Amino acid sequence: MLDETLTYALIMVMKTHRNRMAAALAPLGLHTGQELLLNQLWRQDGLTQGELIARLGVEPPTVTKTLQRLERAGFVHRSPDPDRPRVGRVHLTEAGKALREPVEEIWARTDEELQHGLDDAERALLSRLLRASPR
Repeated sequence: MLDETLTYALIMVMKTHRNRMAAALAPLGLHTGQELLLNQLWRQDGLTQGELIARLGVEPPTVTKTLQRLERAGFVHRSPDPDRPRVGRVHLTEAGKALREPVEEIWARTDEELQHGLDDAERALLSRLLRASPR
C-alpha cells in the first residue's frame, strides 16, 4: 500500500508544512515559493533572471511568473544592466527589503514547529538525514 511508505509519509509532512507556510506568508502578500526568490536577492541584490533560475534550480517560466507577481506587488523592479543593456537585473524595492525580517521569523517559527517534541539528538538526526537526502 502506498500510504504505508516513507514516501507517502514525507509527502504528507511536506503538504502540511507547505500549507502552514502559505498561511503564514499570505498576510505579507506573498505566495509560497516567492520568499525563496526574494532570499536570493536579499543575499545579492541585482541578479539577472538567468542567475535566479540557476540558483533556485527551477524552470525559466517559474521565475518569470514569480517575478511578474513580485513586481506587481511592488517587492521588486527590473532594470537594464548598465554594461549590457540587453540583460535585465532584478532589484528589491524598499518594500521587498522590509520583508526579510518577517519572512525569516516565519521560517524560524515554522522550523521550531516542525521539530516540536523532538529532543536535541532527534533534532540533530533529522537535520542530518534531511541534508543528506538526494536533491
